[in-house]
Amino acid sequence: MFFVTKAEEWDKAVAGHPSGHLLQSFPWGELKAGFGWPEPIRVLWNDPPNGGAQILFRKLPLGFTVGYIPKGPWWDWTNEHVTTALGEIKRVALKRRAVAVILEPNAPDGEPLRYRLKSLGLSPTRSIQPRSTMKVMLDGSEEEILSRMHRKTRYNVRLSARKGIVVKDGTQSDIPHFYRLMKETSTRDGFPIHSLDYYLRAYELLVRSGYGRLLLSLYDGETIAGIMVAAFGREGIYLYGASGNLHRDKMPNHALQWEAIKWVKSKGCLYYDLWGIPDEVGIEPEKYAKMGDYGRGGLWGVYRFKLGFGGKVVRSIGAWVMDVIPGGSLIYELYLHRRKG
Repeated sequence: MFFVTKAEEWDKAVAGHPSGHLLQSFPWGELKAGFGWPEPIRVLWNDPPNGGAQILFRKLPLGFTVGYIPKGPWWDWTNEHVTTALGEIKRVALKRRAVAVILEPNAPDGEPLRYRLKSLGLSPTRSIQPRSTMKVMLDGSEEEILSRMHRKTRYNVRLSARKGIVVKDGTQSDIPHFYRLMKETSTRDGFPIHSLDYYLRAYELLVRSGYGRLLLSLYDGETIAGIMVAAFGREGIYLYGASGNLHRDKMPNHALQWEAIKWVKSKGCLYYDLWGIPDEVGIEPEKYAKMGDYGRGGLWGVYRFKLGFGGKVVRSIGAWVMDVIPGGSLIYELYLHRRKG
């Protein structure tokens, strides 16, 4: 095991690994460092298990911390040396007074992996990232990708251009307006958002590094919707979306997602992760496979929109906790309970 401090070296390793993910990238660690998770630690194993982990630490009361590995560690969980690697992560966390470490592997749910994680002494805990998502496969031509969409979605993608929607790249100066649209979206759809400073920093780290784009939909010269997306390794990711309450009939969001799909495909991505749908869908995908009015509020309206792009429902293995000190996971759960109260 050795520590990595250079962004280029780290990102090359993460992006090149089959289970590498944007949330394990150098810029993502720097983003989170400014918003409650200071001092990300990045460790690599060149010998088995051939992988790594970016560990974030959040302060708890009384000088303790909790560690978090979003979408990681990235390695082969069947490797016999994983036990040793987890022990090394525990020692790193102990030096930072962590009571526990939350691991959130970038892997689909399945009994073999569940059994493996339990055998390593890990316990399931509440997930931080959405467990269920939809991934649009990017194989074939653009016409073939369109053909796999729901006919109404495909129609709306083309309709947006006929209605006069123009998609352009946004700059950092567009972030305040993007944020105002996000607040409208948050109020309308009932989900929380970050601060303006967070999105300014995300643009600085992700877009300027070449991993991300801020895409804006304009109608008659006015910005009416926008999304921030990323392309890292083998996957594109829809990170943040915003749309106002005006001109929704012009289908600005369909135009944005289609532009994002074309862009991440051009970057060599194999699929586009639409990021976050109701977990009920991931548990019973057949039940919700067709367009329908499954629910109101929260992610249900978002799900109906995402379903139209012809993606595959994927449910991750979720979050697992490793005690660093005896009873560390219980201390973490108590902290979460009190924080909610």
